[in-house]
Amino acid sequence: GDASNNDPAKSKGLYDRSKGRHYHGGDLQGLIAKLPYLKSLGVTAIWTTPFYDNNDQLDTKEVYEGVPATTGYHGYGAVDMYAVDEHLGEMAKLREFVQKAQALGFKVIQDQVANHTGPYHVWANDPPTPTWWNGTLENHLTNNWQKWTAMNPRATYQTQKRNIDGWFINILPDFNQDDAEVEKYLIQNSLWWLEMNGFDAIRMDTLPHVPRAFWQKWGSAIKKEYPNVNILGELYDGDPALISYFQTGRRGHDGIDTQIDTLYDFALFYPIRNAFGQGKNVREISQIFSKDWLYPNSEVLTTFLGVHDMPRFMNEEGATIEGLKLAQTLIMTSRGTPLLYYGDELAMRGGGDPDNRRDFPGGFPGDNRNAFTNSGRTAEERDVWNHLALLGKLRLENAALRRGKSLDLLDEEQQMAYVRMTETEAVLVVFNNDTKAANVSFDVSMIKVFAPNATLTDRLGKVSDAKINNGRVSFSMPTRTAGIFTVKK
Repeated sequence: GDASNNDPAKSKGLYDRSKGRHYHGGDLQGLIAKLPYLKSLGVTAIWTTPFYDNNDQLDTKEVYEGVPATTGYHGYGAVDMYAVDEHLGEMAKLREFVQKAQALGFKVIQDQVANHTGPYHVWANDPPTPTWWNGTLENHLTNNWQKWTAMNPRATYQTQKRNIDGWFINILPDFNQDDAEVEKYLIQNSLWWLEMNGFDAIRMDTLPHVPRAFWQKWGSAIKKEYPNVNILGELYDGDPALISYFQTGRRGHDGIDTQIDTLYDFALFYPIRNAFGQGKNVREISQIFSKDWLYPNSEVLTTFLGVHDMPRFMNEEGATIEGLKLAQTLIMTSRGTPLLYYGDELAMRGGGDPDNRRDFPGGFPGDNRNAFTNSGRTAEERDVWNHLALLGKLRLENAALRRGKSLDLLDEEQQMAYVRMTETEAVLVVFNNDTKAANVSFDVSMIKVFAPNATLTDRLGKVSDAKINNGRVSFSMPTRTAGIFTVKK
């Protein structure tokens, strides 16, 4: 990137690559430089850290044991919601990044926060209205994370209060969206960022900790001005009933349609980690898919193996490269839009925050290798990178993997199979999560795209061809392997 952004005069002393919670030098110019790399991996959209200006001094309020001080490097503690943080660049550079990314075919997703600001925002001590915040610096509730109260038809405001009005980690000033001026400010701020920079989508933080009535007003305002902008909401919970309650397409029991297009599929995330990370059975995955009827549109959920708020996949007890590749195969071939967290293409390790946010090898001056290049990757990294790139290629080439109907064909303790199909093509996906080889056989007669005696070939090159016989197909699956099958030409 631009080294002059590392330690700007405005906020000297916050850059230190030896410290996990400090700025390390990533910026918008660096993103521009690496757009070709993302293209080569098959990426089609980019979600970045929030751009808001954050605190210019060490943060002595967000304190962790053994860490004397932190910084606002993560971007979620805004002190100016109309400015780009100086460590990332300037507004003109942000526009340049968006324009160059879009010129290469990428969509750009802006991370926004309407629940809170940082504790150093000038308004923390001097709010524009008496009811700008839920409480005050001296007298406020702490968030209790009881997200389920947001959908509970028996809940009262009293039982929802701490989840909606409580301050995150007891320090982040919590917006009172019931204040008319706050509502107007947050809506106008979101529209301003879209108008100034031309983003394709918004990723909205902390969805269930804000009144649903606000999301309906906010989302409606976004869609009125920018009908093609997609809204992705974060709801950190594994309950599909709760996640689906926040998706647009129907009104909840409170009469509200949130206008949120899609959400992270945390409900699928946990069984994926259990099955492919820890070696547990894959039936949990099928059980989650069986609840897709809860959603107005499960096809657009964002599926993922990890994000910045959790330990990485390879940090799971018992995690292996084979398991990681199985997990990647699932999210790249099942319904939904797959999300790749940077470094997962290298099987990057990492525990909880900030260890899960390690520097990407080769992204910084002085790095002893450059994993942005094939020659700079280890053998293990090349294996995973090439696998993921092939999955991206197959997804791009086969419309059925992007928008085909899904049917489950096999549901055993350690084996599963499903088909993605349109009227003109079908792709069969088979998994063996067992530590032993397995022979599987199942009915495919309902897949009319397949000729009665068609030969199916594995596009990943791991499983032998198989011929359909009397409406059934059989495969010999090696240990911990997946196959993606299409009709052999």
